[in-house]
Amino acid sequence: MKIHREGRSILGLFAILFIFISLVFYFYIPFYYNLTLIFLLWIFYGLIVYFFRDPLRETFSEPLEIIAPVDGKIVVLEKIFEDEFLKKEVYQLSIFMSPLNVHVSRYPVSGTVEYVKYHKGKYLVAFHPKSSKLNERTTTVVKAENNQQVLFRQIAGAVARRIVIYAKKGDEAKAGHEYGFIKFGSRLDIFLPLDTEFFCKVGDVTKGGVDVLAKLKD
Repeated sequence: MKIHREGRSILGLFAILFIFISLVFYFYIPFYYNLTLIFLLWIFYGLIVYFFRDPLRETFSEPLEIIAPVDGKIVVLEKIFEDEFLKKEVYQLSIFMSPLNVHVSRYPVSGTVEYVKYHKGKYLVAFHPKSSKLNERTTTVVKAENNQQVLFRQIAGAVARRIVIYAKKGDEAKAGHEYGFIKFGSRLDIFLPLDTEFFCKVGDVTKGGVDVLAKLKD
């Protein structure tokens, strides 16, 4: 199993710490109790390793198709007014990620990166209606091949306390390719034109880099 680069140093530090704690348990806690505690400690370490997994995904899509940017569950699909960059009414599609989901953030559409901005903010639970505007977040805009703009936003949650973004203005975006990472539970919003054709609904479970969620009008 491949480990994401954002997790390698964290896992190394936790491994050293857990080895030290395991030795303390072994020498200073009565037998049987110490083995149980050591076992539970390394089960927890295994969960951290699992969180930072980076599975290989192959994306097969048409140029104007919108690919699921993350693993998770669709919790919002509604019309809203996007007031940061697009300045117009669009569809908002929001995907909530639990700590057990793969947290690699992938481009939902191919094109050219036009805008990237990081916003400091609060840490409301990721499914809170105002988290898209109030929480720590990043905003990225890609101009697709038909010149339509797709805005998408990484949003930190009550547990997630660090967003990583690799995208830069002028980059070539390829649907399904990694552009960032969010640590420990979060949400990703996509803002799409009103004439977008959708193939998903609220409650659907998504697989990042694989599932086709919608298609822009040609």
